[in-house]
Amino acid sequence: MNTLSFRTQHANDKTVKREWLLIDATAQPLGRLSTKVASLLIGKHKPYFTTHVDCGDHVIVINAEKVRLTGKKMTDKELVTYTGYPGGKRIANPKELLVRKPTYLVEEAIRGMLPKTKLGRAMFSKLHVFAGEKHNHAAQTPRELK
Repeated sequence: MNTLSFRTQHANDKTVKREWLLIDATAQPLGRLSTKVASLLIGKHKPYFTTHVDCGDHVIVINAEKVRLTGKKMTDKELVTYTGYPGGKRIANPKELLVRKPTYLVEEAIRGMLPKTKLGRAMFSKLHVFAGEKHNHAAQTPRELK
């Protein structure tokens, strides 16, 4: 028996095959949607997943404005940002943010679940979030996920 034939195959940029996936966020809880999308962006669902290589797929999320938050989080949760200037603390709730920037909630929830490294930024660049039904990636023929 030749043991050299049983070597572990590691993925690299040339061997990774990327798909385009489409996910509809209508009435889906934000956390469950985010974990699913983050896992797809990282590439954990692939048999050749390698931690130091970007194995993830391109993910298109449509209807981000119709995402659901459970309980009273839509009005009671506070999202804090800081501009870096004195008195620059900004506090908003998800209801206000959905009116101003409909894609922000979904993008930030997913960004928080990705690695905080160069690799994580490369993974995040493969996320495409749209507020409504229409998206401009029809040419890539995305496969719809339920």
